[in-house]
Amino acid sequence: MVEAVTLGAFALTSLLIELTPGPNMAYLALIAATEGRRAGFAAVAGVALGLAIVGLAAALGLAALIDRSDLAYQVLRWTGIGYLVWLAWEAWRGADGDGSQAALGSPLRLYFRRGLVTNLLNPKAALFYVAVLPGFLTPGAAVTETVTLSAVYVAVATGVHGMIVAAAGLAQGWLADPARVKPVQRGLGLALLAVAGWVAWKT
Repeated sequence: MVEAVTLGAFALTSLLIELTPGPNMAYLALIAATEGRRAGFAAVAGVALGLAIVGLAAALGLAALIDRSDLAYQVLRWTGIGYLVWLAWEAWRGADGDGSQAALGSPLRLYFRRGLVTNLLNPKAALFYVAVLPGFLTPGAAVTETVTLSAVYVAVATGVHGMIVAAAGLAQGWLADPARVKPVQRGLGLALLAVAGWVAWKT
């Protein structure tokens, strides 16, 4: 069992990390502001599942394997960066109304799937499980400890993401005017591109 003090310290660390800008924050704000809170929360669910899958991989030792294999890490990193660039391009082209971006009323499973893929290809999530989580484990920790801390991280991250969606969703009414949508979408697309550059440089 994980001690309460350790759980509290780990939860606080997770919160501080999730409050730093990253792929999830930019993507969820984009979806909620342009497509509404329902789409945003569907993406949050996908993000949560992606984080849980990566956490399970960490518990099984796959994250540590990626940490030891530079090739595996680089493949994950550049695939994730490429996906963020694609989302940025999609947001930019969507501002021109050419249909490349998901139209309003698209099935919620589309946003769920994108949230899931974004996190399966998110180096920040893998790095967290490899570099941060082990510091809160006891020597010779059982798989259950890793799973418990992973669940805490997913819960904290989902709470933060939910608040981001709720806040960004308030802007949807203001974006009802098509004249306002184009610059906002392009601005958020550029923000996603900046996040991709940040991930490439920071990791």
